[in-house]
This record gives sequence, C-alpha cells and structure tokens, in this order.
Amino acid sequence: MKLNDLPTPVYVIDEQKLIKNLKVLQGVQRRAGCKILLAQKAFSCFHFYKLIGGYLAGAASSGLYEARLAHEEMGGENCVFSPAYLKEEFSELDEICTHIVFNSVSEVFKFAPLAKKAQPGLRLNPQFSTQKSAIYDPCAFGSRLGVTKEQFDERVLKHISGFHMHTLCEQGAEELAATVRALEERFGKYLALPSIRWLNLGGGHHITKEGYNLPLLEEVITSLRKKYDLEIYLEPGEAIALNAGHLYTRVLGFVNNGITTAILDCSAECHMPDVIEMPYMPPLYGAKGAGELAHTYRLSSRTCLAGDVIGDYSFCRPLEEGDLLRFDDMAIYTMVKNNTFNGMPLPAIAKKTGEEYELIKSFDYSDFKGRLS
Repeated sequence: MKLNDLPTPVYVIDEQKLIKNLKVLQGVQRRAGCKILLAQKAFSCFHFYKLIGGYLAGAASSGLYEARLAHEEMGGENCVFSPAYLKEEFSELDEICTHIVFNSVSEVFKFAPLAKKAQPGLRLNPQFSTQKSAIYDPCAFGSRLGVTKEQFDERVLKHISGFHMHTLCEQGAEELAATVRALEERFGKYLALPSIRWLNLGGGHHITKEGYNLPLLEEVITSLRKKYDLEIYLEPGEAIALNAGHLYTRVLGFVNNGITTAILDCSAECHMPDVIEMPYMPPLYGAKGAGELAHTYRLSSRTCLAGDVIGDYSFCRPLEEGDLLRFDDMAIYTMVKNNTFNGMPLPAIAKKTGEEYELIKSFDYSDFKGRLS
C-alpha cells in the first residue's frame, strides 16, 4: 500500500526507525553487561514483539494482562510490577513471569512465600526527585510507589532476591547517576547482601534521544554491577519507540470564531491523551508554532469536548479540506491510552517498511460497542 491508501486516522510505525532505536539499546546491553526490557505501558503494539525480542532481553509488565501479552507474543524475561496484586491472579503471574516486584513490605509478606517460579523483589523509593511534574514523580511527597528507608523492614530480605527503582521520566543519564547516589546512601548496605542478585533501574531513560550521554549511563550500570555483583535491568518504554511512529489525520473542515480552527478526524482526548494530560503540543511535520509562518490555525477534533484542542500551528500555505497532516512521535503513550469517548473510532494501525505501508489492524463499531455492555 501507499500512504494515501491508508484510512485515517492511522498510527504508522516506522520499522526502520524502531530498529535504529533497538540497535542503540542492544549496544548498551553489550557494552554495559545489563539487560533491557520493553516497558509495555508505553508501547504494546505486539505486532513488533518478535522483532523487539531479537534485540532486547524481554518485557516489563504492569499487571496480569500485560504479563500475558509479553508471555504470549515475545517470550524472554518478563518482569511485573504492580502497586497491589490480586490473590486470584497471583498463581498465573508466578507461572508466566520471571520476576515479580512488590510495592510494600506487607505485599512481600503476603505474596512472596507463594512464589514458586518467579523471583520476588521489592520496589524502593530513594526519595530523590529529579523532575517538576508531580503526576510523573514517584518520589513526590505522599507517593504510593516504593518503600522508603523509614518503611523498610529487614525481615523482607529472606523473601526477596532483588530490588526495583523507578524515578525518571524522559530524562538523561545525569539524573540517573544522581538518583543512584541517593539510592546507595539509603539502601547500599542491602544491595551488598549476597542474597540480593539483581537491581532493576526502571524506566524513564531517554536513551535513544539525540544527545543522550551513553558513556555515563554505561558507567553507572557497570559500576553498580561490579560493586555489588548484581545483574542490572532497565525497562524503558519511550526509548524503544521514540520517534518511530506517526499519527496521520485529515482536515474535515473549518470553523472561525476569533481564530480559524481546523477540524480533524483525530482527537487529542481520544487518540493522544498526553497532549491534554501533560499538557504538551506534539510535533507536526511541516508546521511551526502560531504566527511563525504565514497561516495560523487551531487544530481540534470532531468530539464535543470544548477543550479537545491539539494546539495552534502555522503553515506556509492555507490548509484545505482533505489535507493529510502528520503528527510525529506518536508511537508511545498513544495506542496504549486511547479511548472511544464520544463514540470516536479508534485509529487504524499500520507499518512502514521503506516506502511501503502495510495495514496491520483496523477498528469498527464493534470495538466501541463491545466495551460498553
């Protein structure tokens, strides 16, 4: 297929860009002697799992459904973390996961003795914030994620074989290095115990972003691995599919009420929720910010939500009905978070290989109705 043959809206995953990211991550694994897992909460397009599994050690899951998906579609190591587990799900998690990370001392005492196959671990909170947005900060005051030094109970040590830490969000190796120092200050004596065999440094590592300090990352990993004789894991999500996906959408029409708004067949609320949640304005190919080019438009959706606005962009030429627009970096935190609010159809999913396109999946009314009763 050619691009114009695809239905819109449509997520398009560029296989070559995905492979480029995977090769960077594979290099880190080889040089630093660590294991990198795909964090499925960012990118769960399992059509590519066999490809990803050829470069990475496995996947990281946030609960039973993601763990099943990784087990069925990728194989390899499967590390699950949840703030709390359901008793009726635990035996299956133990069967299909290699590591189960607990969020509290009480969860360790409750479930770790039931683990027969998976390696139990405990999530730690180093209480060291490196970001300003509380919604993405597991170390913010009142955080429910991870055990602080004050909450740590040494009796858990006989039940676990490793620790987990996740504090970053789209950040560099410098922030990781500073956080690791805080982790060692609070929990270093436990990392050094012979019974502790692994340390998972979580996600949020922007490893494949241009300018990322790979030597520092590898230095931090190598130092931890040698100092404490630990197997080191990372579980980035955005780094795997960063800049590897696009969302194509068409202009349906225009409304003018002080500013000209272009109505698109995609939606921020439904198809790129982080635009409203963070908030941020996604990159749009061939466009710039409002007023920078000759023709400025507000780009919005055909939902009835007044605030379903993607942003104000400017273009070299006037937009016309039927124009095809391309939002970039739309592989991560889009497909995994989209919804059918207002009865909006889900975007199709396609793959780009070279100059050819392949439609992987399309959705219809049954996908909307099937969720509701």
